[in-house]
Amino acid sequence: MTREFTGWHMLGLMVGGFGIIIAVNLTLAWNAIATFPGVEARNSYVVSQTFEADRAAQNALHWDVSADITGGVLTVTILDHMGAPVQAEVTRAILGQATNVNMDSTPAFTWTGSSYTAPVTMTEGYWNLRLELIAPDGTKFRRRFPITAK
Repeated sequence: MTREFTGWHMLGLMVGGFGIIIAVNLTLAWNAIATFPGVEARNSYVVSQTFEADRAAQNALHWDVSADITGGVLTVTILDHMGAPVQAEVTRAILGQATNVNMDSTPAFTWTGSSYTAPVTMTEGYWNLRLELIAPDGTKFRRRFPITAK
């Protein structure tokens, strides 16, 4: 014996279907907000007023800066335009994943005479090193280095 498909059945299907869609959207929105690492700048307009001058000053240093992780050791090398190592003041360094601040760490860098090194613990995935330095002439230098941990 077959049952008759009524309006109540159709209402149940519609409420159930849209209920699933809304539940999934709310879950994804909540997770996106809960894992957002935060604000890079409080007022982007104020930061934008000096962006070109800051970038020009950083580019005028002619530094070649690289970051690499090998065997649990983070190495940051700063070379000037002649290829000589530069010892700059590290004012801020944060190693973390791009989408989650729970595993952020501040590497304790040591100057080796040719580069900065720091022991780090990382899991596999995409990581960023956000580095802020001050050149010997007082110029502020900021860069973000993508690092893939294997």
